[in-house]
Amino acid sequence: MVRVSSMPTRRRRAGEPVLRMSVEPQAGDDLRRSLSDRLDLFNVATTGIDRWHALSIFLRDPDDEIVGGLLGQIWGGWLHVSHLWIAEPFRGAGHASGLLREAERFAIARGCHAARLDSHSFQAPDFYVKHGYHILGVLEDYPPGHQLVFLRKTLAADAAARTRPRRARTPGRRRGRA
Repeated sequence: MVRVSSMPTRRRRAGEPVLRMSVEPQAGDDLRRSLSDRLDLFNVATTGIDRWHALSIFLRDPDDEIVGGLLGQIWGGWLHVSHLWIAEPFRGAGHASGLLREAERFAIARGCHAARLDSHSFQAPDFYVKHGYHILGVLEDYPPGHQLVFLRKTLAADAAARTRPRRARTPGRRRGRA
């Protein structure tokens, strides 16, 4: 179901076309990817950082069925872990730790100096703290009665120097002064 609004989101300038807003909860992957790609292009143009890597690590049983895995991405010298899951029968055997270590190794090999992720209070924030992640902040009551915990970890001190883009100095401006 598409809900369309022809109300402008702000005052129009003379000669500007009338835009409409459409709420599309079931938008296809192609439309969602189009928006994501445009934001990515903006980010690259603004930062000059164009190295991006998807990360997918799967844990498979002897029948090749997925029983766990980690999804994420690498950009800007950071690993972002978006998903880490292990099927119930295989939890507690160190598989999640192994997936996380492998993701961190993969990221360091591609010049990452840090990692970030979030975890709900009913998921595994303590697991990540045990693996060297530090809590940056907590969003209370999301979902109601729970928290969303934001975490980060420094991966390797020497990786930071390899991934920082070199910025041109402004003529007449000294380093460290505004």
